Amino acid sequence: MGKRLLGSGKHRIEVSSLGLGCMGMSFHRGFIPERDSSIRLIRKAFELGVTFFDTAEVYGPFTNEELVGEAIKPFRKHITLCSKFGFDIRDNKMTGALNSHPDHIRKVVEASLKRLKTDVIDLLYQHRVDPNIPMSDVAGTVGILIREGKVRHFGLSEAGPESIRQAHQVQAVTALQSEYSILTRDPEKDVLPVCEELGIGFVPYSPLSRAYLTGYINERTRFNQANDNRHTLPRFQPEAVIANWGIVDVLTRYGNQWGYTAAQLALAWLLAQKPWIVPIPGTTKSAHLQENTGALDVRLSERTWSELNEEISKISITGARYASPPTH
Repeated sequence: MGKRLLGSGKHRIEVSSLGLGCMGMSFHRGFIPERDSSIRLIRKAFELGVTFFDTAEVYGPFTNEELVGEAIKPFRKHITLCSKFGFDIRDNKMTGALNSHPDHIRKVVEASLKRLKTDVIDLLYQHRVDPNIPMSDVAGTVGILIREGKVRHFGLSEAGPESIRQAHQVQAVTALQSEYSILTRDPEKDVLPVCEELGIGFVPYSPLSRAYLTGYINERTRFNQANDNRHTLPRFQPEAVIANWGIVDVLTRYGNQWGYTAAQLALAWLLAQKPWIVPIPGTTKSAHLQENTGALDVRLSERTWSELNEEISKISITGARYASPPTH
């Protein structure tokens, strides 16, 4: 698997061209696979060349970090390990509140290090911008953790241009993680330009729009209301699934023509946008993992990409990303 650079200068990281989002192995995706199955999947990803693994304390909460920590033990020194702070968790439950107080950040990092069975987190993201805590305090605290050797690089998630600039002035931001896909192109307006200007890498989460762009979901799909947040998302309501199907149809038609799946084309499309973009598709199935890595083999002419983009641009997206502030 090829490599890409997140960030530039001293704060850059070289990672695999695709990462693995591990959230769905423990959180928000209905069916939660057996622990041993997920450990095997993570190790299979490493065998396929994936060296960029993403988790967070809130996934579970806590259980996903424990899972990832166990899975990566055999090859910890050969990967980039990412986690996140920023939510208020009490009695092992999310309160719905944000918390990026400096003391809280330090406590989260100490606990995450233990769960991940490591002495350093390679890339630590603020999961969501906390309006109650100055960004200078957040970035400054992470900077101290970097100097202490507990964290290597600083990242932000779902942050806007102003927050990115404020953070970067205090502590170099290596990567920004936000939702980005053919279906969700919000970052193109003002976030990607700031990343390019400041030399910050971009990590799209949900690059397959929570499996919608694979073509495996339709208006008859029903989600587990106990543990699958898609049942609350406007874009996964039957009417929106039908309205947005034109995008899946385009990906499927072009894929059939050139020998790729819709998922592979959707990931390849992201990789083609900028050389410093590294998607982190998540999956719980080995077959999908291998399918996703096949996106790196997609070869389309500039003319074909242009034609595909022209068709996509004509499709208006129905439904908001979230019904309330995101907690992916």
